[in-house]
Order: sequence, then C-alpha cells, then structure tokens
Amino acid sequence: MAREIVHIQTGQCGNQTGLKFWEVISDEHGIGQDGWAIDPAATKTDCASVFYHQANNDRFVPRAVLVDLESGVTDAIKASPLGKLFKPDNFIFGYSGAGNNWAKGHYTDGAGMVEQIMDVVHREAEACDCLQGFQLTQSLGGGTGSGLGTLLLSKIREEFPDRILESFAVFPSPKVSDTVVEPYNATLSVHQLVENADAVHVIDNEALYDICLNTLKLTKPTYDDLNNLVSQTMSGVTACVRFPGQLNSDLRKLCVNLIPFPRLHFFMIGFAPLCGYDGQAYRAVTVAELTQQLFDAKNMMCACDPRTGRYLTASVTFRGKLSTKEMDDQMASIQQKNSNHFVDWIPNNILSSVCNVPPRGLDLSATFIGNSTAIKGMFDRVYTQFTAMFKRRAYFFWYAAEGMDALEFTEAGSNMNDLVAEYAQHQEPCANDDLEYED
Repeated sequence: MAREIVHIQTGQCGNQTGLKFWEVISDEHGIGQDGWAIDPAATKTDCASVFYHQANNDRFVPRAVLVDLESGVTDAIKASPLGKLFKPDNFIFGYSGAGNNWAKGHYTDGAGMVEQIMDVVHREAEACDCLQGFQLTQSLGGGTGSGLGTLLLSKIREEFPDRILESFAVFPSPKVSDTVVEPYNATLSVHQLVENADAVHVIDNEALYDICLNTLKLTKPTYDDLNNLVSQTMSGVTACVRFPGQLNSDLRKLCVNLIPFPRLHFFMIGFAPLCGYDGQAYRAVTVAELTQQLFDAKNMMCACDPRTGRYLTASVTFRGKLSTKEMDDQMASIQQKNSNHFVDWIPNNILSSVCNVPPRGLDLSATFIGNSTAIKGMFDRVYTQFTAMFKRRAYFFWYAAEGMDALEFTEAGSNMNDLVAEYAQHQEPCANDDLEYED
C-alpha cells in the first residue's frame, strides 16, 4: 500500500521551488504536463499515488496545496506549462502580500486565510488511504513563507499530531540577501520550527550559488538553476518512498534514525553527481565517486562547513542498479577514514537505502542528509545579525504594528541561542562516563 504525502508550498520561493519539484517527479513518473500518463502501459505510474491521486478520467492530480499572500506567483504558475497539472481549487492566495513581514504572515493577513487553507489540507488528507505526512517548501527570509508557513505547521501539528511534518526551508545568507529584516524573520521562524516540525532540510542561496559557480561552472546562475538543484535533491529524498528498492526508507524511518534529540532536527543536504557539463565525459560515476562527493564540504546546500563539527547521524539514498555490498563497504570506509568527524557514541550512524529507479538522464545518483553539529555556525550567524539589530530595536515598529511585542522577539532569540548551545554540547566527547540521564 502506498503511503501518501501531502505537499504544501508557501510564498514566492516555496512556490517556485515546489513547481520545479513537481516538474522533476512528473517526468520521473511518466506523467505529462496536463496530468495524463505519457505511456499508460508504463509501470512508473503505479508508484505515483504517494504524491498524486487519480481522477475519474485517469488523470493524475498532485496532492499539492499552493499558497501565497499575493496573486502574482500563483498566476504565473497557472500560466506556466505545468499550470493545468494542479487542481484549481488548491490555489489559495490573497492580494495584499506580506511585505517581508513575518508578523503579517503569522498573525494578521495570514491568520485570516489559514482556515481556508486548512480546509483544502483536510480535503487532501481525507482523500489518502494511509497518510504518511506533510511536506512544506518555504523561505524563512520573507514574510509569507516564514510567517504563514510556520503558522500552517503549527495548525497541522494540532490537527494531525501523529503524522510526520518535514520542511524544505531556504535560510537567509549574508552574501545573497534580498531584505534587511531577514534575520528577524528567520529567527522567529526557527522558534516555531524547533517546536512544530519533525525534520527541517536546510538550504541557502549562498551555498547553491557556490555549487553553480564552482562545481557546475555556470557563469551566471539563475533562480531556475538554483531551484533545479533543490528539486533534484527533494526528488532523491523522496525516491525511496515513491519507487521500489532493495532497502526502502520512509519519512518516519528517516526521522527515527536521524534525530537523536528532539530539538536537533535540522539537516544539511546534498546531491551527487554534480560536475560541469564539459567535465562529464571525463568522470566515471561509481559508488565510490558518489560517496566521496556526498561528504565533500563543497557539495552541501547549506553555507556551513561540516569539517567544523561532527556528524551525529547521516542518511544516504542511492538510486540506480548497484550492489548493496559495495554501498555498505563505502559507508564503512568513509566512517573509518573520517572517524573524527562522526560522534563515537552513536554506532552505525549512517542509514543507507537503495532505490532501483535512477533519475532521468543518469545511471547512478545519490542523495545525502546529514545531522551535523556544524550547522550551529549558520544559526549563530543569524543570531548575531538578529541581536545586533534588535538591541537598537531597528525595524521593530513594523512588527509591533501587527500586534507583536518585544517579549516574543526575546524568546525567539533565546531559543535560537539555546539551539546553538545544544549542538555545541553534543559536538564534544563527554569528559566522563558518569552521566545523569533525564526522563
């Protein structure tokens, strides 16, 4: 039995990333831009029910809810080649926009739309036979993806407490910045994500730009290039849920293996193979090559260096025809050679899974999810920017005008600081073995 996932995309960045994700997985499942199977006899559509349901006319309809506080992006999606793929009732948009203000998305304009959105989410959830969880794409720098996105997570957590909630969240980065209030929006969002999300896949534009420039050798990367990278990784993360394989994985199994402490559920992700178009003919894509690339710092889609921390846990999903023995040997080898980069108190802390179906255009690929203490560097960077601005109450009046008070900012900053401290605590080996355990 297929275990379904309902996908929700919020804000401009979330909708653009989500659209690219649907383009990639529709292609993998052999579903055309209009929703009908390209080859009705193909078996790939048999697995599509995780993300699609079939209408009476055998049309495949994504289990997707598209949300924004302004109509520009949703209108662009409707006018795009994939516009007819989505159910018209599942487009929910306002007209005012959040104006990069987290409070507008979370408390005022977003709160006015949340019941309408939850009605659609309920309808999609009730159409599932065995709902596995929810997947959200959002940006934490703006107003809608961060404010309304986290509000939706808290509502879904209330109404579906036993389902997995995962988010693909684009964090603000210092080199690629659109708005000055990004540190406020990101800190307020993390405050919510710590409590309400089960897993957060951390992405940031700075790391994506670096991959495009240095690895893919693109001289002028566009947002389409960045979204393509993210969608390939999202496709890899969900591949074992969508297709059969030798070692299958699902969202709950992933969370159980990757999250040793409930608050430490922020993951670094990566995809391989990545190389410039000119260099493809000179590389052999082997399991060893993929493994080496996955654990390379330059391959991470989050702007922090894993060599500055230690891996608590990691997950690697291979796609294509390969032997599980070769994969296990490579995982053992990487842990042995880099033992100082893995904590020694979690044995066998790399989860491996194999999906038999490779992505379009490749014979072999791999997706990486790492729970590393190095991610504290990114939180620390945002927290430093947040405190520098909040000490002077810069821009605070915009949030106060929507009904927020300074206490909520202080609590959010304190929560992020605690998160950094928790990662630092688990990075260092214990001074002695006489530990006190808390229930």
